[in-house]
Amino acid sequence: MAQILISPSKYVQGSGELYRLGEYVSALGKKALCLITDSGLKRNQAVLDKSFEGSGVSVDYEAFNRECCKKEIDRIGAVCKEKGIDVVIGVGGGKTFDTIKAVGYYHDLPVVIVPTIASTDAPCSALSVIYTEDGVFESYLFLKQNPNLVLVDTDIIAKSPSRLVVAGMGDALATYFEARACEASNASTCAAGTTTMAAQNLAELCYDTLIEEGFMAKLAADNNCCTKSLEKIIEANTLLSGIGFESGGLAGAHAIHNGFTVLPECHHMYHGEKVAFGTLVQLVLEDAPVEEIEEVLEFCLSVGLPVTLKELGVEEVTEEKIRAVAEASTVPDESIHNMPFEVTADSVYAAIMVADSLGKEYLG
Repeated sequence: MAQILISPSKYVQGSGELYRLGEYVSALGKKALCLITDSGLKRNQAVLDKSFEGSGVSVDYEAFNRECCKKEIDRIGAVCKEKGIDVVIGVGGGKTFDTIKAVGYYHDLPVVIVPTIASTDAPCSALSVIYTEDGVFESYLFLKQNPNLVLVDTDIIAKSPSRLVVAGMGDALATYFEARACEASNASTCAAGTTTMAAQNLAELCYDTLIEEGFMAKLAADNNCCTKSLEKIIEANTLLSGIGFESGGLAGAHAIHNGFTVLPECHHMYHGEKVAFGTLVQLVLEDAPVEEIEEVLEFCLSVGLPVTLKELGVEEVTEEKIRAVAEASTVPDESIHNMPFEVTADSVYAAIMVADSLGKEYLG
């Protein structure tokens, strides 16, 4: 199997870059549809409108219904067809991006992604995570190409709630450990090949950046200030993790996240918060060195990522609930089977319970 690395065609990150969106979009199309939540449009429409002045691009705004599901993808696709749209833009967070990427895939349209938060590594990937209308994980949709442009305005990110930046760190936390597992098992990645040295090194740089800059970036985000630390974490959360997970590979942590979507009490938690706990579970599952697990625990505590089931919203821990998570994490097509050893629902159940106990010890 070939070694493959994929990435967005262009990644732009900097202060005030949202004002240049129209300029960048003009190279891709002349009639744009911008998918954005109602609240996001209220916050950003003035800047968005300004960016398109004199660009030669007309833009229609469409409100996102907040769930990346087949019904919403079909609805937005029908709007694009009706209005003769030739380029689509997603402004906001992960589910907005996954929806607009899927629309671009089905209707062969160039895709522009504009994160207003740094909470996931979804912006850069050729992947959409599809949920049911009720928010339960359904499937992965692998796309034929990555977004044409990812534009990140660091001023906008700095104004977002710091919990979202921290959630992005949780998502990025899994990148190195999952890529390492896929390298060990020679597993196929989301890029439809095996991993490359470049992807592995980007994944490791992502982890190192989190450990070195995460706490200071969290303090900057708490104060809505864009410091060098926060700029580095935005890049780690978005670009390094995006390329790292996709071309490095997914393994246990994201499968365990998907398992937790079967518990309604976890639905209020952000993707990255669940992935962070899934990372701890993966490390327990593979019997990682204690020093490594302790470093991850200390990092999570320093930035406020969950390390126990209770922090994930599971107030009443029962064997039935956790076994349901373990079963959902180990269905035949899940990425947990990229681990370099056999994984069963029983072993995941045990790892979840031990990870929870470790978290309790550290919190205590």
